[in-house]
Amino acid sequence: MSADRERRPSRPGRGRPAPRKDGPRRPPPEDPARRTALDVLHAVRERDAYANLVLPEMLRERRITGRDAALATELTYGSCRAQGLLDEIITACLDRPLSKVDPVVLDGLRLGAYQLLRTRIPQHAAVTSTVDLVREDAGSHVAGFVNAVLRTVSEKDEAAWVDQLAPDPDKDPIGNLAIRTSHPRWVARSFAEALGDKGTELAAALAADDARPEVHLVAKPGEISADELAAITGGDPAPYSPYGVHLPAGSGDPGDSEPIRERLAAVQDEGSQLCAIAAVAAPVEGTDERWLDLCAGPGGKAALLGALAATSGARVDAVEKAPHRARLVEKATAGLPVTVHVVDGRESELPGGYDRVLVDAPCSGLGSLRRRPEARWRRQPSDVADLTKLQGQLLTAAFELVRPGGVVTYVVCSPHLAETEGVVGEAVRRAKAEVLDARELFPGVPDLGDGRFVQLWPHRHGTDAMFCAVLRKPE
Repeated sequence: MSADRERRPSRPGRGRPAPRKDGPRRPPPEDPARRTALDVLHAVRERDAYANLVLPEMLRERRITGRDAALATELTYGSCRAQGLLDEIITACLDRPLSKVDPVVLDGLRLGAYQLLRTRIPQHAAVTSTVDLVREDAGSHVAGFVNAVLRTVSEKDEAAWVDQLAPDPDKDPIGNLAIRTSHPRWVARSFAEALGDKGTELAAALAADDARPEVHLVAKPGEISADELAAITGGDPAPYSPYGVHLPAGSGDPGDSEPIRERLAAVQDEGSQLCAIAAVAAPVEGTDERWLDLCAGPGGKAALLGALAATSGARVDAVEKAPHRARLVEKATAGLPVTVHVVDGRESELPGGYDRVLVDAPCSGLGSLRRRPEARWRRQPSDVADLTKLQGQLLTAAFELVRPGGVVTYVVCSPHLAETEGVVGEAVRRAKAEVLDARELFPGVPDLGDGRFVQLWPHRHGTDAMFCAVLRKPE
């Protein structure tokens, strides 16, 4: 234990806080931005809600726009992403275990600590507004405790706290970077193993998860070009996907744009687009008319496959086990040559003989942490074993459904080696499949490494960390 922690007072906050810029003596009577951010944090904790789904809904319901909406977004996503680091710092300011703090109060402490450490909000405004909100949620008896903890947090900036709490970088480089970038250690370790690096590149990969991502759109092939979509939306054509457009972070709700309302475009990460395009571009021997999306929900890749199939005369069967997700697939593919089947992809009982099968398998989602701020704290290492079992079963089913000479494309949004090379290696061994060089199906994309698989990265490619393997069933 560090000397600083040993000397801390039994009641935090007795020392004078570090000076900060002067702010208002009291926050405004109405504080819609912070109120909304705290309510989202409650929802994420209490019912495993997704912040990126709950927050936009709350903003619409409460008619919060402009600067208040921007502040609510920053505080919500920032507090979710930094939760692990915030908890370490809050723990260092307590005279009790973190588990003994009322969860409602802890949500407020995280929100207040984030404001103090990662925004330019004046100390007085951050502390007072948080105390008022927690008092409203948990009662007046907690106000003094919250005030004391946050004032102790304010005595150091983030860099000083990290220097105090992080492991020695020479002895534990992964642990040090995990603290500095607010990632669970096991996630940082999985990134290090996939990258083969514990230093500069691992730091860049972890830091990319904290960068606010651009919004990626996909132009519907045959309906609108990427250049036309970029001109209408004010975005830029994507660097790699012929159908992609990038909008700057903070450019508003893309669902309000006319092309999306008219179903000429959709929101889809460029990495997902590239994997779907690779599934269609992979060379097959013989016919090329029957395609299968074995894990189609919620329908993004199925819609792109359907649009590409419409231009080539093919048809797509889309499989989704969950009825509500199947309805999303039906909505996303309306008007396209796509038939949706509400069945389990492992036991679909569909007639075999498909020319192409896409297995966009359920996964840990470690490749999209920048878009799902709370996900890094929700997943556990034990989840991976169950997921790899499911992924292997789906690949086995895919090889049963594809015809000899046809191709199976395996995609996950994760760099975890067990979910990527591990699952594929076992499936190839069982099916005696040929591994095609997926890199050839990603033209113009740099830094794809030496192997036959493709692993995209946010810090290298600006996409989610998508993995893609392309396999041919032997004749």
